[in-house]
Amino acid sequence: MITQGVRVTSRCSVCGGTATCDVGQFFDNGMLCWGTEGRCADCLNGWCEEDSGPVTPENIRQALLQVHGAARLRLSGDLLSLAPVLLALRKARELSLGEARVLTTQLAETGLIGTLVEMEILAVHLRRRSVAVSVEPAT
Repeated sequence: MITQGVRVTSRCSVCGGTATCDVGQFFDNGMLCWGTEGRCADCLNGWCEEDSGPVTPENIRQALLQVHGAARLRLSGDLLSLAPVLLALRKARELSLGEARVLTTQLAETGLIGTLVEMEILAVHLRRRSVAVSVEPAT
């Protein structure tokens, strides 16, 4: 399992004090998951949320990208056909055929960029279809 997390602070919605929140992404059984857990230092307000799906909420993604940087998914071998790539991306991200075509073209040309967890889960789906890929830091 690959996980990535970060701690952020914000204002408490109850008392206005300082709230500390741990946010992160992970994948479990081939599913992209994310979570937030927070607590106010000044009152008893606390929360814990976890969910899954093809897309992580943007505030969690941005916090991870800001602290850890982006990862790039690249094709690392020759392809005889783009069909396995299209199928893998459609399944992993629940995309339409047109959306999958756009991502397939981007993957073939410059690679896809996102959080480490997002790129690793796409790599798992692609490798299941015998598509050779690599994940590296995006620079």
